[in-house]
Amino acid sequence: MRSIKQLKNLKGKTVLVRVDFNVPIKNGKILDDFRIRKALPTIKFLEKKGAKIILITHLGKDGSESLEPVIRHFFKISKCSKKQISFFENIRKFSGEMKNEPNFAKELAKLGDPTLSGRAGIYVNEAFSVSHRAHASVVLLPKLLPSYAGFQFEEEIKNLTKSFKNIKHPFLFILGGAKFSTKMPLIKKYLKLADNIFIGGALANDFLKAKGYEVGKSLVDEKSYGIEKIVKDSKIILPEDVVVKSGNKLVNKKVNEVEKNEIILDIGEKSVKNLENLIKKSKLILWNAPLGKYENGGEEGTKKILKILFAQKNKNIILGGGDLTSCLQKIKLSAKSYQPKANLFISTGGGATLDFLINGTLPGIKALQ
Repeated sequence: MRSIKQLKNLKGKTVLVRVDFNVPIKNGKILDDFRIRKALPTIKFLEKKGAKIILITHLGKDGSESLEPVIRHFFKISKCSKKQISFFENIRKFSGEMKNEPNFAKELAKLGDPTLSGRAGIYVNEAFSVSHRAHASVVLLPKLLPSYAGFQFEEEIKNLTKSFKNIKHPFLFILGGAKFSTKMPLIKKYLKLADNIFIGGALANDFLKAKGYEVGKSLVDEKSYGIEKIVKDSKIILPEDVVVKSGNKLVNKKVNEVEKNEIILDIGEKSVKNLENLIKKSKLILWNAPLGKYENGGEEGTKKILKILFAQKNKNIILGGGDLTSCLQKIKLSAKSYQPKANLFISTGGGATLDFLINGTLPGIKALQ
């Protein structure tokens, strides 16, 4: 991939920048602008070079949402020039985007290079978090214009690659969340690469159930996915205790004490301590998705482990998954507000991070090569 660092003379040129500003909004206000802030160094670099910039993003699933709150927030935090920078419409408003239609990609390319000569316009991908999608603005547009990777895009690849190439051991993989079908390939891959895999979140419910424990009314996947074999692997570490919702109370219980009418929401105090000990012994830590159902009161385990991680020294720590970055914002922990002692990288991706960890590439990366 070519980096935008290689770009020299941009004065008078139009640069189409694919960003992912699909951020949570409530009553017209941005609740989490992490992805917007991560794209700013690339945008400001291009602006300083004198380029005319058109930002392309989606918002929501079907393209029906207005970009106005995003545009307002962007110019407020960036202090960028409205003369130099403009926004294309919500890209998913056009059926050609998700259908990956060549003609739609050509119309987009003409925004930067009306004659499609390849001389007037440039394409930059600064949307790692959507680069697992084979959409027109991600995989077809870079084939029609000279294409480059943005700064954050490069950082994503560089840091996430540390978890499967030239690995530092001991290597701890912490895996939470749900959606067992998407996590199974990840577990299989990292059983070969990691020294320990700690399982939390709703995934832990599936493992505990496979071991014969009662999980009550907790969220579980009805399919087995061959979990019975994996659960026996000595690298797999499960919670010893959990926080359950019993009636209207949250109670810390050993995993063999959960009752049929209870719901597991989080990992327990002993499990947090066990995980802390594993973290202290490890040189590389990769963590994907929260360890509890944090939107329902199961966020304490995730909060405690995040604070433990931020206090570590001389370690490589990689955090990924949209929900995990939301937790970071919730507890006011970020690389900006709290200076971590370790080498910490927070990925902007959710599904893209998962896909990259499993496959080592993405459609959006291939399109830039």
